[in-house]
Amino acid sequence: MWNYLSFVIKHLRERLWIKPLIVCILSIGAVFLANYMDTTDLGRSLPEVTKDSTETLLKIVASSMLMMATLAVASMVAAYASASRSATPRSFPLIIADDLSQNALSAFIGAFIYSVVALVALMNGPYGGPGSRFILFSLTMLVLVLVIITFIRWVDGIARLGRVEYSIDKVEATTTEAMRKRQSAPRLGGVATFSPPDGCRAVFGKTIGYVQRIDPEKLQARAVKSQLRIVVAALPGTFCTPNRPVAWVIGEGTGRVSDQDAKEIAASFEIGVTRVFEQDPRFGLIVLSEIASRALSPAVNDPGTAIGVTGTLVRLFIMWNECGRTDDVPTVQFDRIAIPELSVADMFDDAFTGIARDGAGTVEVVVRLLKALESLAAVENSALRDNALRHAHLALVRAEEALKIPDDLATVREVARFAV
Repeated sequence: MWNYLSFVIKHLRERLWIKPLIVCILSIGAVFLANYMDTTDLGRSLPEVTKDSTETLLKIVASSMLMMATLAVASMVAAYASASRSATPRSFPLIIADDLSQNALSAFIGAFIYSVVALVALMNGPYGGPGSRFILFSLTMLVLVLVIITFIRWVDGIARLGRVEYSIDKVEATTTEAMRKRQSAPRLGGVATFSPPDGCRAVFGKTIGYVQRIDPEKLQARAVKSQLRIVVAALPGTFCTPNRPVAWVIGEGTGRVSDQDAKEIAASFEIGVTRVFEQDPRFGLIVLSEIASRALSPAVNDPGTAIGVTGTLVRLFIMWNECGRTDDVPTVQFDRIAIPELSVADMFDDAFTGIARDGAGTVEVVVRLLKALESLAAVENSALRDNALRHAHLALVRAEEALKIPDDLATVREVARFAV
């Protein structure tokens, strides 16, 4: 249940209206709660504040905050468009979930609604005593100070929001988190996968799209209730079609798998039109590779970004190896669910194929890629080493086809000696 709530909360953070809605509710509540100060002894002893001073201050806030919110929206849209053009549209959900921009927009809209509600309440008489007017004046000053601080921080941060380096950092951080979680539970708490026997029932997804999340707890509960064993056939990131099952179900005892069982199992696979990062580390590698490929396009011609992304990928794979260096057997939480581990070969294909293909004609990119693969080949991990050597060989073959100058070819072949 907690994993599902975490999944929902993370996706709600990508919605721009969530934080403004929360701030608006708090603002309205603060305005009306201030009126209760007149009924307390503390409220009667507070200093006297004139109604005109509070009203003037609220009018200033009300007239300026709507303009500030409009400016914030326009700046954010421009920054998002710049990030999508310079990086990749797949990184957009991470950019739009930026806390700094959402906090700024929430503060401006919240301050506007607070000032409007406070003005209406003040001019229609609820604030008759000194306590309520003093609290309202103090709240207005506090809102004004928070808006000024937020605006200064937002101006400092909005310049970085549309830069490709910012997008790379956000994708790297999200991919790192996803890879760490997967290495802590390589099979998502299930047992090692096996070939399903003949006669078992195939379960298909509810719709066509990408598997975004698997709920192993729900699968385990259904398997225990109906005496089933389930083999997961579609990890997060898999594109489900009517002829591709998400799971194979094996019935024990009577051997029968009911339609209700199949329906409940299919409901344990969250399927959407796009891939997400949480349970899908490969998607982060794909997004980073897309950023590098876009930088290598003739329209952008930015090999430095591709070189930077290559270094990022090396850090991720080294981190993946270090998180997985343990002799402990993965903890089995769901003994009736077989879930395959991520394929290192697929991860290398996601990460390096695009860079090697699109950068084959740029000698500095090929040299940096080969050096990165050489460092991964030196890791004490047979899967990483074998796939690093495989991709180094492919990068050399592509470079030999694309590079025409003999000196460039000689440089690349010298760097690739470790893979020949």
